[in-house]
Amino acid sequence: MKGTEMTTLTAMMGTYRKTAPLKDGSVASPNLRLDFADVDTAQKAFKDVVRGLKFDVAELAVVTFLQAYEAGKPYVMLPFVMNGMFHHKSILCRADDDLKPQDLAGKTIAMRSYPQTTPTWVRGILSDEYRVELDKVRWLTQEEAHVAEFRDPDFVTRIDSTLSLEGMLRAGEVDAIIAGGALSGDPGIRSLIPEPKEAAAAWYSRTHVVPINHVVTIRKEIAETRADLVREVFDMLLKSRAASGELPPASGPDLQPVGFDALRPALETVIRYAFEQKLIRQRYSVEELYGNVAKVLT
Repeated sequence: MKGTEMTTLTAMMGTYRKTAPLKDGSVASPNLRLDFADVDTAQKAFKDVVRGLKFDVAELAVVTFLQAYEAGKPYVMLPFVMNGMFHHKSILCRADDDLKPQDLAGKTIAMRSYPQTTPTWVRGILSDEYRVELDKVRWLTQEEAHVAEFRDPDFVTRIDSTLSLEGMLRAGEVDAIIAGGALSGDPGIRSLIPEPKEAAAAWYSRTHVVPINHVVTIRKEIAETRADLVREVFDMLLKSRAASGELPPASGPDLQPVGFDALRPALETVIRYAFEQKLIRQRYSVEELYGNVAKVLT
């Protein structure tokens, strides 16, 4: 940057502990101003990113980003994860049903959106760990993809029920549901995967994969022409997380990994899952997704 020139980039991120210092201005740069959209829940603005192309810097679900990348949307990824979660607990069935993960052939499973990141991780785990043949399961989806160019595969059906996912499960309309949060805690509903916390820990010990959900992206043109801005955005993200006190745990996996090496196992896995599940047509390399960011930050 030259002298004291101030650059402004439009930005969209959810409101979390680690983004609060950026949004309230307590972490700032003398050279770069991030003009944040009035958004607290990032998912509500994903379509504005991948359809409206409204922002220079944006939080996106990783599968939404993969689909946007394939559709030619002008964004590349920064090696910064907003959030992650182990998803062995995210597939649920009725407590009085003796259904097991390996028994899912011919069963019906509902979710909010087929390309949603949480179901992508769950389906991949079912395939890898329990040898579930995904094309033999009937998948129901409530919503379309954020990326307009994507069409659900033929084996995915739009839900016509007026019930919630939990309501459909309780009513016996489906055999299982995939949901990452906002659950009632109904004792009549249980995790399909037994002892999900322990199963997730064992899976992580073998794979070293953290199921990342949301990442930060930046407009491709900026990455290719303004290396200084890429470095500044990344530095501000790191400083904001540090200022929030949301630091990596002393032991165990960091569910918000940062850096190229830390993200690689998860990215390679989710790319494979997305390709196998017909969410993307090509199995991209991790390097492609970063574009010029990889050169700028190394």
